[in-house]
Amino acid sequence: MKVHDNLHGFTLLREENIEEVNGIARVFEHDKTGARLIYISNDDDNKVFHIGFRTPSDNSTGVAHIMEHSVLCGSRKYPVKEPFVELAKGSMNTFLNAMTYPDKTVYPIASTNDKDFMNLMDVYLDAVFYPDIYNTPHIFHQEGWHYHLENKEDPITYNGVVYNEMKGVYSSPEEVLQRKIFQTLYPDSIYGEESGGYPENIPDLTFEDFAAFHKKLYHPSNSYIYLYGDGDMDAHLKYLDEAYLSQFDRADIDSEIPTQVPFEEMAVASDSYPIPSDEDQKNKDYLSLSYVLENEPTFEDILAFDVLGHILLGANSAPLKKALLDLNICKEVDYAYSSSMKQPYFSIVLKHTDEKYKELFIETVEKTLEDLVKNGLDKRSVEAGININEFMLIEGEYGSYPKGLMYGLEMFDTWLYGG
Repeated sequence: MKVHDNLHGFTLLREENIEEVNGIARVFEHDKTGARLIYISNDDDNKVFHIGFRTPSDNSTGVAHIMEHSVLCGSRKYPVKEPFVELAKGSMNTFLNAMTYPDKTVYPIASTNDKDFMNLMDVYLDAVFYPDIYNTPHIFHQEGWHYHLENKEDPITYNGVVYNEMKGVYSSPEEVLQRKIFQTLYPDSIYGEESGGYPENIPDLTFEDFAAFHKKLYHPSNSYIYLYGDGDMDAHLKYLDEAYLSQFDRADIDSEIPTQVPFEEMAVASDSYPIPSDEDQKNKDYLSLSYVLENEPTFEDILAFDVLGHILLGANSAPLKKALLDLNICKEVDYAYSSSMKQPYFSIVLKHTDEKYKELFIETVEKTLEDLVKNGLDKRSVEAGININEFMLIEGEYGSYPKGLMYGLEMFDTWLYGG
């Protein structure tokens, strides 16, 4: 193919040979809908398909998370109660799941069998574009929330798959801390909300808002499609166009993610988490120092911060981690870095400490970083950080996960924002 050639309604925008995956990557746009598609053709028989949607939400009702569950509860062509469960029983898949992120929802599958791969793809595409949620409102109540009553004399309570899941999530102090970090770092952005749903807010979601969310955002014009492996590209594009995409018209969908404007001064916030009433509260505090990074960073920036995190905090001997551990004010020093956002964040965390050490924590981080800027990083540590990333990327070692699956998910770190 040549750039600007058309294949089954898809126009080729870019083609590139990628030596690391021994394949050719092609970037397409679907003419009728504007759907974005990347196809990586190589000799890997573990074929991968993703369809993802940009799904920002301006509240913490968990509408994106509930939708992820609900579309997999039956569809136009597959009107069974739980096609996802039935698939898992009889398929030869090597991966089958769905994920909700702060700003996107992704439906990935993988299989080494051609027929199985096409079946899985068809079930997922029918699920996202033609779910049974409109005909069966019970799906929303089951997966999201509903009133629950066992006996007439009992108090009415809330129930629901996502509601109960998120109650479990927020029993963890780490999750409470992360929510507070996001609320504080991104007060003017969708990242300040809980895409998975905060238990107190989930019952605020109405069926009407739930259905409107799907109607607006689960459209080919807002989709990102990824295929990888030794599949038949010609057959796959023909199928995508004829079976699904050509049934839609291009739509102007506002799914942009607002940018968080930098603060004029450091923001300070606190929250609480539950512990058993008979447990000693001494040294149960968590402290974090968190930063919003460059808006829509390049891949080089993302990779550099990954390396830098390892250099500064990746081992007890790493300079920043060592400086904090030497204070003897906490049981553990940890850090978090997420690049799968329009504005990534970097967070340094002290676990099991005391709030009284807040200023000492900040001063130690700032002084250590200033000294490193002034005197430079240890060259061997820099080489080690780069080598770890290089080895991982070349080997494509992702444990039990198909490497093609992980390549696709990593693409979203920049693809979702036009990169």
